[in-house]
Amino acid sequence: MLTVQLTPAIATVIFVLACLSGYQYRRVWKAEGPHWQLWVFGIFTAAALLFLGFVPLETGA
Repeated sequence: MLTVQLTPAIATVIFVLACLSGYQYRRVWKAEGPHWQLWVFGIFTAAALLFLGFVPLETGA
């Protein structure tokens, strides 16, 4: 059985990218920018946070 686990460094990078993408989503939304950008940033942010929520972290034990 294949088990996927994230290292803490990779999880941190994904979290930072999700935060930056969420910030960009908010900027586009407030500026009433193009809807395609809202979809791109929103879907990426949601996918990254769901991925972090459901994939376990690798432990040292």
